[in-house]
Amino acid sequence: MSTPFWVAGKPVTRAETAVVRHSYDDSEAGTHAVPADADVEEAVAAAHAVRAEAAALPAHVRAGALDHVSRALTERAEEFAALITAESAKPIKWARAEVGRAASTFRWAAEEARRFAGELQRLDTDPGGTGRFALVRRVPRGPVLGITPFNFPLNLVAHKVAPAIAVGAPIVLKPAPATPLTALALGEVLAETGLPAGSWSVLPVGNDAAARLVTDPRLPVVSFTGSVPVGWGIRDAAPRKHVTLELGGNAAVIVAPDWPDLDFAAERIATFAMYQAGQSCISVQRVYAHADVFGELSERVVAKVRALGTGDPRSPRTDVGPLINTAAARRVESWIDEAVAAGARRDTGGGRHGATVAPTVLTHVPEDVSVQADEVFGPVVSVNRVASVDEALRLVNASRFGLQAGVFTRDLPTAFHASATLDVGGVVVGDVPSFRADQMPYGGVKDSGVGREGPAAAMTDLTEERVTVLTGLTL
Repeated sequence: MSTPFWVAGKPVTRAETAVVRHSYDDSEAGTHAVPADADVEEAVAAAHAVRAEAAALPAHVRAGALDHVSRALTERAEEFAALITAESAKPIKWARAEVGRAASTFRWAAEEARRFAGELQRLDTDPGGTGRFALVRRVPRGPVLGITPFNFPLNLVAHKVAPAIAVGAPIVLKPAPATPLTALALGEVLAETGLPAGSWSVLPVGNDAAARLVTDPRLPVVSFTGSVPVGWGIRDAAPRKHVTLELGGNAAVIVAPDWPDLDFAAERIATFAMYQAGQSCISVQRVYAHADVFGELSERVVAKVRALGTGDPRSPRTDVGPLINTAAARRVESWIDEAVAAGARRDTGGGRHGATVAPTVLTHVPEDVSVQADEVFGPVVSVNRVASVDEALRLVNASRFGLQAGVFTRDLPTAFHASATLDVGGVVVGDVPSFRADQMPYGGVKDSGVGREGPAAAMTDLTEERVTVLTGLTL
Protein backbone atom coordinates (compact mmCIF):
# COMPACT_ATOMS: atom_id res chain seq x y z
CA MET A 1 0.00 0.00 0.00
CA SER A 2 1.39 3.40 -0.97
CA THR A 3 1.84 6.25 1.49
CA PRO A 4 -0.78 9.00 1.04
CA PHE A 5 0.09 12.64 0.55
CA TRP A 6 -1.64 15.46 2.42
CA VAL A 7 -4.02 18.06 1.02
CA ALA A 8 -5.33 20.68 3.44
CA GLY A 9 -4.54 18.38 6.36
CA LYS A 10 -6.27 15.30 4.92
CA PRO A 11 -4.61 12.12 3.55
CA VAL A 12 -5.17 11.51 -0.16
CA THR A 13 -4.27 8.54 -2.37
CA ARG A 14 -4.13 8.28 -6.16
CA ALA A 15 -3.59 5.47 -8.65
CA GLU A 16 -0.26 6.91 -9.75
CA THR A 17 2.56 6.02 -7.38
CA ALA A 18 6.32 6.55 -7.13
CA VAL A 19 8.92 4.24 -5.63
CA VAL A 20 11.70 5.53 -3.35
CA ARG A 21 14.87 3.42 -3.29
CA HIS A 22 17.87 3.10 -0.96
CA SER A 23 21.05 4.20 -2.76
CA TYR A 24 23.28 1.70 -0.92
CA ASP A 25 21.67 -1.48 -2.26
CA ASP A 26 18.74 -0.21 -4.37
CA SER A 27 16.25 -1.78 -1.97
CA GLU A 28 12.77 -0.29 -1.85
CA ALA A 29 12.30 2.25 0.92
CA GLY A 30 8.62 2.75 0.17
CA THR A 31 6.08 4.01 -2.32
CA HIS A 32 3.87 7.06 -2.22
CA ALA A 33 0.86 8.34 -4.08
CA VAL A 34 1.55 11.14 -6.58
CA PRO A 35 -0.72 14.21 -6.46
CA ALA A 36 -2.74 15.13 -9.50
CA ASP A 37 -3.03 18.71 -10.72
CA ALA A 38 -6.41 18.95 -9.01
CA ASP A 39 -4.81 18.04 -5.68
CA VAL A 40 -2.22 20.78 -6.05
CA GLU A 41 -4.93 23.29 -6.87
CA GLU A 42 -6.99 22.21 -3.87
CA ALA A 43 -4.00 22.60 -1.53
CA VAL A 44 -3.18 26.09 -2.76
CA ALA A 45 -6.80 27.22 -2.75
CA ALA A 46 -7.24 25.92 0.81
CA ALA A 47 -4.10 27.73 2.01
CA HIS A 48 -5.35 30.95 0.44
CA ALA A 49 -8.84 30.53 1.91
CA VAL A 50 -7.65 29.85 5.48
CA ARG A 51 -5.03 32.60 5.66
CA ALA A 52 -7.10 34.97 7.83
CA GLU A 53 -8.25 32.20 10.18
CA ALA A 54 -4.69 30.90 10.55
CA ALA A 55 -3.32 34.37 11.28
CA ALA A 56 -5.98 34.89 13.96
CA LEU A 57 -5.24 31.65 15.82
CA PRO A 58 -4.39 32.33 19.48
CA ALA A 59 -0.74 31.93 20.36
CA HIS A 60 -1.51 29.03 22.71
CA VAL A 61 -3.14 27.08 19.86
CA ARG A 62 -0.16 27.53 17.55
CA ALA A 63 2.32 26.79 20.33
CA GLY A 64 0.34 23.76 21.47
CA ALA A 65 0.38 22.27 17.98
CA LEU A 66 4.13 22.75 17.73
CA ASP A 67 4.68 21.24 21.17
CA HIS A 68 2.67 18.19 20.12
CA VAL A 69 4.86 17.67 17.05
CA SER A 70 8.01 18.02 19.15
CA ARG A 71 6.80 15.42 21.65
CA ALA A 72 5.62 13.02 18.94
CA LEU A 73 8.96 13.15 17.15
CA THR A 74 10.72 12.35 20.41
CA GLU A 75 8.38 9.43 21.10
CA ARG A 76 8.70 8.09 17.55
CA ALA A 77 12.40 8.91 17.16
CA GLU A 78 13.55 5.43 16.10
CA GLU A 79 10.76 5.12 13.54
CA PHE A 80 11.62 8.46 11.95
CA ALA A 81 15.36 7.77 12.05
CA ALA A 82 14.89 4.44 10.28
CA LEU A 83 12.76 6.13 7.62
CA ILE A 84 15.38 8.86 7.06
CA THR A 85 18.05 6.20 6.59
CA ALA A 86 15.84 4.11 4.33
CA GLU A 87 15.16 6.87 1.82
CA SER A 88 18.30 9.04 2.03
CA ALA A 89 20.93 6.40 2.94
CA LYS A 90 22.08 8.68 5.75
CA PRO A 91 23.93 6.63 8.42
CA ILE A 92 21.55 5.76 11.23
CA LYS A 93 23.69 7.56 13.81
CA TRP A 94 23.24 10.84 11.91
CA ALA A 95 19.55 10.11 11.22
CA ARG A 96 18.96 9.79 14.95
CA ALA A 97 20.71 13.09 15.51
CA GLU A 98 18.51 14.70 12.86
CA VAL A 99 15.31 13.55 14.55
CA GLY A 100 16.52 15.05 17.82
CA ARG A 101 17.28 18.33 16.10
CA ALA A 102 13.88 18.41 14.43
CA ALA A 103 12.14 17.88 17.76
CA SER A 104 14.13 20.80 19.14
CA THR A 105 13.25 22.96 16.13
CA PHE A 106 9.53 22.46 16.75
CA ARG A 107 10.03 23.07 20.48
CA TRP A 108 11.90 26.32 19.83
CA ALA A 109 9.17 27.45 17.43
CA ALA A 110 6.55 26.76 20.12
CA GLU A 111 8.45 28.92 22.56
CA GLU A 112 8.87 31.70 20.01
CA ALA A 113 5.15 31.57 19.16
CA ARG A 114 4.34 32.34 22.80
CA ARG A 115 6.54 35.45 22.90
CA PHE A 116 5.99 36.77 19.36
CA ALA A 117 4.26 39.88 20.67
CA GLY A 118 5.66 42.91 18.85
CA GLU A 119 6.81 46.06 20.63
CA LEU A 120 5.58 49.39 21.94
CA GLN A 121 7.12 52.65 20.76
CA ARG A 122 6.45 56.04 22.31
CA LEU A 123 6.10 58.77 19.69
CA ASP A 124 6.35 61.90 21.85
CA THR A 125 10.06 62.23 21.12
CA ASP A 126 9.00 65.06 18.78
CA PRO A 127 6.27 67.63 19.51
CA GLY A 128 3.99 66.29 16.77
CA GLY A 129 3.82 62.94 18.51
CA THR A 130 2.73 64.19 21.92
CA GLY A 131 0.12 61.87 23.43
CA ARG A 132 0.75 59.16 20.86
CA PHE A 133 1.96 55.59 21.26
CA ALA A 134 2.67 53.01 18.54
CA LEU A 135 2.03 49.30 18.77
CA VAL A 136 4.27 47.55 16.22
CA ARG A 137 3.15 44.00 15.51
CA ARG A 138 4.28 41.47 12.93
CA VAL A 139 1.62 39.80 10.78
CA PRO A 140 1.99 36.97 8.24
CA ARG A 141 2.84 37.98 4.68
CA GLY A 142 0.51 35.20 3.55
CA PRO A 143 0.66 31.49 2.63
CA VAL A 144 4.12 29.99 2.18
CA LEU A 145 5.53 27.64 -0.42
CA GLY A 146 8.27 25.60 1.29
CA ILE A 147 10.67 23.62 -0.92
CA THR A 148 13.14 21.30 0.79
CA PRO A 149 16.17 19.21 -0.33
CA PHE A 150 17.03 15.55 0.15
CA ASN A 151 19.90 15.80 2.62
CA PHE A 152 17.86 16.63 5.76
CA PRO A 153 14.41 15.20 4.94
CA LEU A 154 13.06 15.95 8.43
CA ASN A 155 14.93 18.86 10.01
CA LEU A 156 14.95 21.10 6.95
CA VAL A 157 11.23 20.38 6.59
CA ALA A 158 10.88 21.40 10.25
CA HIS A 159 12.65 24.68 9.51
CA LYS A 160 9.98 25.49 6.91
CA VAL A 161 6.88 24.16 8.67
CA ALA A 162 7.50 25.14 12.30
CA PRO A 163 8.03 28.91 11.78
CA ALA A 164 5.02 29.07 9.44
CA ILE A 165 2.75 27.49 12.05
CA ALA A 166 4.28 29.70 14.74
CA VAL A 167 3.27 32.93 12.96
CA GLY A 168 -0.05 31.64 11.62
CA ALA A 169 0.93 31.34 7.96
CA PRO A 170 -0.49 28.41 5.95
CA ILE A 171 2.21 26.36 4.23
CA VAL A 172 2.28 24.16 1.15
CA LEU A 173 5.33 21.93 1.42
CA LYS A 174 7.11 20.32 -1.53
CA PRO A 175 9.67 17.80 -0.27
CA ALA A 176 12.55 16.57 -2.43
CA PRO A 177 11.48 13.85 -4.91
CA ALA A 178 14.30 11.62 -3.65
CA THR A 179 13.21 11.76 0.00
CA PRO A 180 9.48 12.50 0.41
CA LEU A 181 8.55 9.70 2.81
CA THR A 182 9.78 11.39 5.98
CA ALA A 183 7.82 14.55 5.23
CA LEU A 184 4.73 12.47 4.53
CA ALA A 185 5.19 10.71 7.89
CA LEU A 186 5.43 14.11 9.53
CA GLY A 187 2.02 14.78 8.01
CA GLU A 188 0.60 12.04 10.23
CA VAL A 189 1.81 13.96 13.27
CA LEU A 190 0.58 17.32 11.98
CA ALA A 191 -2.85 15.78 11.38
CA GLU A 192 -3.10 15.10 15.11
CA THR A 193 -2.78 18.78 16.02
CA GLY A 194 -6.23 19.98 15.02
CA LEU A 195 -4.92 22.97 13.04
CA PRO A 196 -7.55 24.44 10.68
CA ALA A 197 -7.99 22.69 7.34
CA GLY A 198 -5.73 24.32 4.79
CA SER A 199 -3.08 25.29 7.33
CA TRP A 200 -0.67 22.79 5.78
CA SER A 201 -0.29 20.40 2.86
CA VAL A 202 2.51 18.04 1.85
CA LEU A 203 2.75 17.50 -1.90
CA PRO A 204 5.41 15.11 -3.29
CA VAL A 205 5.30 16.55 -6.80
CA GLY A 206 7.94 16.95 -9.49
CA ASN A 207 9.78 20.10 -10.43
CA ASP A 208 7.34 20.94 -13.22
CA ALA A 209 4.55 21.34 -10.68
CA ALA A 210 6.92 23.27 -8.40
CA ALA A 211 7.49 25.82 -11.15
CA ARG A 212 3.77 26.54 -11.27
CA LEU A 213 3.61 26.84 -7.51
CA VAL A 214 6.48 29.33 -7.50
CA THR A 215 4.57 31.74 -9.72
CA ASP A 216 1.13 31.24 -8.14
CA PRO A 217 0.13 34.62 -6.62
CA ARG A 218 -1.81 32.88 -3.83
CA LEU A 219 1.55 31.83 -2.33
CA PRO A 220 3.25 35.21 -1.76
CA VAL A 221 6.19 33.73 0.19
CA VAL A 222 8.67 31.15 -1.13
CA SER A 223 11.19 29.54 1.22
CA PHE A 224 13.64 27.38 -0.72
CA THR A 225 16.63 25.26 0.29
CA GLY A 226 18.58 23.64 -2.51
CA SER A 227 20.93 24.27 -5.41
CA VAL A 228 22.24 27.66 -6.52
CA PRO A 229 20.84 27.78 -10.08
CA VAL A 230 17.39 26.61 -9.02
CA GLY A 231 17.27 29.05 -6.12
CA TRP A 232 18.19 32.15 -8.07
CA GLY A 233 15.91 30.95 -10.87
CA ILE A 234 13.02 30.96 -8.38
CA ARG A 235 13.81 34.52 -7.36
CA ASP A 236 13.98 35.62 -10.99
CA ALA A 237 10.66 33.89 -11.74
CA ALA A 238 8.86 35.54 -8.80
CA PRO A 239 10.35 39.04 -8.43
CA ARG A 240 7.32 40.40 -6.58
CA LYS A 241 7.28 37.64 -3.97
CA HIS A 242 9.16 37.47 -0.70
CA VAL A 243 11.75 34.79 -1.46
CA THR A 244 14.25 33.33 1.01
CA LEU A 245 17.05 31.10 -0.26
CA GLU A 246 19.48 28.77 1.49
CA LEU A 247 21.73 27.63 -1.33
CA GLY A 248 24.73 25.92 0.18
CA GLY A 249 28.43 26.66 0.11
CA ASN A 250 31.94 25.29 0.27
CA ALA A 251 32.63 25.76 3.95
CA ALA A 252 36.17 26.61 4.99
CA VAL A 253 38.23 26.10 8.13
CA ILE A 254 41.20 28.21 9.20
CA VAL A 255 43.71 26.69 11.63
CA ALA A 256 45.79 29.44 13.22
CA PRO A 257 49.32 28.79 14.54
CA ASP A 258 48.25 29.37 18.16
CA TRP A 259 45.70 26.53 18.24
CA PRO A 260 46.98 24.13 20.94
CA ASP A 261 45.07 20.91 20.23
CA LEU A 262 45.64 19.73 16.67
CA ASP A 263 44.21 16.30 17.44
CA PHE A 264 40.86 17.86 18.35
CA ALA A 265 40.90 20.04 15.22
CA ALA A 266 41.76 17.04 13.03
CA GLU A 267 38.99 14.92 14.56
CA ARG A 268 36.38 17.64 14.04
CA ILE A 269 37.56 18.30 10.48
CA ALA A 270 37.56 14.60 9.57
CA THR A 271 34.17 13.92 11.14
CA PHE A 272 32.36 16.88 9.65
CA ALA A 273 33.96 16.72 6.24
CA MET A 274 32.66 13.18 5.85
CA TYR A 275 29.44 12.97 7.86
CA GLN A 276 26.45 12.22 5.67
CA ALA A 277 29.00 11.57 2.90
CA GLY A 278 29.67 15.29 2.81
CA GLN A 279 26.09 16.05 1.75
CA SER A 280 25.62 19.06 3.98
CA CYS A 281 25.81 22.72 3.05
CA ILE A 282 28.25 23.31 5.90
CA SER A 283 30.31 20.13 5.76
CA VAL A 284 34.03 20.97 5.88
CA GLN A 285 35.31 21.30 2.32
CA ARG A 286 38.38 23.57 2.48
CA VAL A 287 41.00 23.75 5.22
CA TYR A 288 43.65 26.48 5.33
CA ALA A 289 46.30 25.55 7.87
CA HIS A 290 49.12 27.90 8.87
CA ALA A 291 52.55 26.67 7.76
CA ASP A 292 53.54 26.09 11.39
CA VAL A 293 50.83 23.44 11.85
CA PHE A 294 50.10 22.25 8.31
CA GLY A 295 52.27 19.14 8.33
CA GLU A 296 51.08 17.72 11.63
CA LEU A 297 47.46 18.70 11.04
CA SER A 298 47.23 17.15 7.58
CA GLU A 299 48.74 13.89 8.83
CA ARG A 300 46.26 13.76 11.68
CA VAL A 301 43.31 14.51 9.39
CA VAL A 302 44.31 11.66 7.08
CA ALA A 303 44.58 9.27 10.03
CA LYS A 304 41.19 10.32 11.40
CA VAL A 305 39.51 9.95 8.00
CA ARG A 306 40.98 6.49 7.50
CA ALA A 307 39.54 5.46 10.86
CA LEU A 308 35.97 6.33 9.89
CA GLY A 309 33.66 3.38 9.40
CA THR A 310 32.14 3.09 5.93
CA GLY A 311 29.51 0.74 4.60
CA ASP A 312 25.81 0.03 5.07
CA PRO A 313 24.21 3.15 6.60
CA ARG A 314 21.76 0.98 8.51
CA SER A 315 24.63 -0.22 10.71
CA PRO A 316 25.31 1.87 13.84
CA ARG A 317 29.05 1.39 13.16
CA THR A 318 28.86 3.24 9.85
CA ASP A 319 30.10 6.84 9.84
CA VAL A 320 30.12 7.41 6.07
CA GLY A 321 27.56 5.93 3.72
CA PRO A 322 26.73 6.40 0.04
CA LEU A 323 25.69 9.54 -1.77
CA ILE A 324 22.07 10.07 -2.75
CA ASN A 325 22.59 8.31 -6.11
CA THR A 326 25.24 6.95 -8.44
CA ALA A 327 25.19 10.03 -10.66
CA ALA A 328 26.20 12.21 -7.73
CA ALA A 329 29.01 9.79 -6.85
CA ARG A 330 30.31 9.82 -10.42
CA ARG A 331 30.40 13.62 -10.38
CA VAL A 332 32.36 13.67 -7.11
CA GLU A 333 34.77 11.06 -8.48
CA SER A 334 35.37 13.18 -11.58
CA TRP A 335 36.06 16.27 -9.46
CA ILE A 336 38.65 14.35 -7.43
CA ASP A 337 40.31 13.17 -10.65
CA GLU A 338 40.29 16.75 -11.98
CA ALA A 339 42.03 18.03 -8.85
CA VAL A 340 44.71 15.32 -8.97
CA ALA A 341 45.33 15.99 -12.66
CA ALA A 342 45.81 19.67 -11.80
CA GLY A 343 48.49 18.91 -9.20
CA ALA A 344 46.64 18.06 -5.99
CA ARG A 345 47.93 15.14 -3.91
CA ARG A 346 45.45 12.45 -2.93
CA ASP A 347 46.50 11.35 0.56
CA THR A 348 43.67 8.87 1.05
CA GLY A 349 40.43 7.78 -0.61
CA GLY A 350 39.22 8.63 -4.08
CA GLY A 351 37.74 5.31 -5.13
CA ARG A 352 34.07 4.78 -5.99
CA HIS A 353 31.79 1.75 -5.83
CA GLY A 354 28.27 2.44 -7.04
CA ALA A 355 26.94 5.42 -5.11
CA THR A 356 29.71 5.21 -2.49
CA VAL A 357 32.85 7.37 -2.71
CA ALA A 358 35.69 6.54 -0.34
CA PRO A 359 36.34 9.39 2.14
CA THR A 360 39.02 11.49 0.44
CA VAL A 361 41.69 13.89 1.67
CA LEU A 362 43.47 16.09 -0.85
CA THR A 363 46.42 18.38 -0.14
CA HIS A 364 48.15 21.11 -2.18
CA VAL A 365 44.92 21.73 -4.11
CA PRO A 366 44.79 24.51 -6.75
CA GLU A 367 42.21 27.14 -5.94
CA ASP A 368 40.51 27.00 -9.35
CA VAL A 369 39.54 23.31 -9.48
CA SER A 370 35.98 22.23 -8.78
CA VAL A 371 36.56 20.66 -5.35
CA GLN A 372 37.94 23.99 -4.17
CA ALA A 373 35.86 26.54 -6.08
CA ASP A 374 32.43 24.86 -6.13
CA GLU A 375 30.29 22.89 -3.69
CA VAL A 376 31.48 19.30 -3.84
CA PHE A 377 28.61 17.86 -1.72
CA GLY A 378 30.58 14.67 -1.25
CA PRO A 379 33.09 13.08 1.16
CA VAL A 380 36.08 15.17 0.09
CA VAL A 381 38.20 17.65 2.04
CA SER A 382 41.10 19.77 0.80
CA VAL A 383 43.91 20.80 3.18
CA ASN A 384 46.20 23.60 2.00
CA ARG A 385 49.14 25.45 3.57
CA VAL A 386 49.02 29.23 4.09
CA ALA A 387 51.71 31.61 5.29
CA SER A 388 49.44 33.71 7.51
CA VAL A 389 45.94 34.01 8.90
CA ASP A 390 45.37 37.02 6.65
CA GLU A 391 46.17 34.88 3.60
CA ALA A 392 43.65 32.32 4.82
CA LEU A 393 41.00 35.00 5.30
CA ARG A 394 41.60 36.25 1.77
CA LEU A 395 41.26 32.74 0.30
CA VAL A 396 38.05 32.03 2.23
CA ASN A 397 36.54 35.27 0.96
CA ALA A 398 37.60 34.60 -2.64
CA SER A 399 34.80 32.04 -2.89
CA ARG A 400 31.48 32.91 -4.52
CA PHE A 401 29.85 31.20 -1.52
CA GLY A 402 29.49 32.58 1.99
CA LEU A 403 27.56 30.35 4.37
CA GLN A 404 29.68 29.58 7.44
CA ALA A 405 33.39 29.33 8.29
CA GLY A 406 35.32 27.88 11.21
CA VAL A 407 38.42 29.36 12.84
CA PHE A 408 40.58 27.35 15.21
CA THR A 409 42.22 29.98 17.40
CA ARG A 410 42.45 30.86 21.07
CA ASP A 411 43.61 34.40 20.32
CA LEU A 412 40.77 36.87 20.96
CA PRO A 413 41.98 39.58 18.52
CA THR A 414 42.36 36.93 15.80
CA ALA A 415 38.85 35.65 16.46
CA PHE A 416 37.32 39.14 16.28
CA HIS A 417 39.39 40.01 13.20
CA ALA A 418 38.12 36.87 11.47
CA SER A 419 34.52 37.60 12.45
CA ALA A 420 34.80 41.14 11.09
CA THR A 421 36.62 40.12 7.91
CA LEU A 422 34.99 36.92 6.71
CA ASP A 423 32.15 37.52 4.25
CA VAL A 424 29.92 34.71 5.49
CA GLY A 425 26.68 34.31 7.39
CA GLY A 426 28.32 32.75 10.45
CA VAL A 427 31.79 32.34 11.95
CA VAL A 428 32.39 29.50 14.42
CA VAL A 429 35.44 30.09 16.61
CA GLY A 430 37.18 27.05 18.05
CA ASP A 431 35.30 24.55 15.89
CA VAL A 432 34.31 23.61 12.34
CA PRO A 433 31.69 25.54 10.32
CA SER A 434 29.40 22.52 10.50
CA PHE A 435 28.16 23.54 13.94
CA ARG A 436 24.57 24.72 13.88
CA ALA A 437 22.30 25.29 16.82
CA ASP A 438 18.80 25.17 15.39
CA GLN A 439 17.59 28.21 17.34
CA MET A 440 20.28 30.54 16.00
CA PRO A 441 20.00 32.61 12.79
CA TYR A 442 21.42 30.52 9.94
CA GLY A 443 22.02 31.52 6.35
CA GLY A 444 24.53 32.97 3.97
CA VAL A 445 25.59 35.73 1.64
CA LYS A 446 26.69 35.87 -1.99
CA ASP A 447 25.73 32.64 -3.80
CA SER A 448 24.84 31.00 -0.48
CA GLY A 449 21.50 32.78 -0.54
CA VAL A 450 19.42 35.41 1.21
CA GLY A 451 17.40 35.33 4.42
CA ARG A 452 17.88 33.36 7.61
CA GLU A 453 16.55 30.14 9.12
CA GLY A 454 16.14 29.33 12.82
CA PRO A 455 12.62 29.71 14.21
CA ALA A 456 12.85 33.32 15.41
CA ALA A 457 14.74 34.54 12.35
CA ALA A 458 12.44 32.71 9.95
CA MET A 459 9.35 34.03 11.74
CA THR A 460 10.61 37.55 11.05
CA ASP A 461 11.12 36.63 7.39
CA LEU A 462 7.58 35.24 7.08
CA THR A 463 5.96 38.36 8.54
CA GLU A 464 5.84 42.12 8.03
CA GLU A 465 5.34 45.01 10.42
CA ARG A 466 1.92 46.51 11.04
CA VAL A 467 1.74 49.72 13.06
CA THR A 468 -1.21 50.82 15.20
CA VAL A 469 -0.96 54.41 16.46
CA LEU A 470 -2.91 55.25 19.65
CA THR A 471 -3.75 58.92 20.10
CA GLY A 472 -4.68 61.14 23.02
CA LEU A 473 -2.87 59.18 25.70
CA THR A 474 -1.14 60.34 28.85
CA LEU A 475 2.37 58.93 28.69
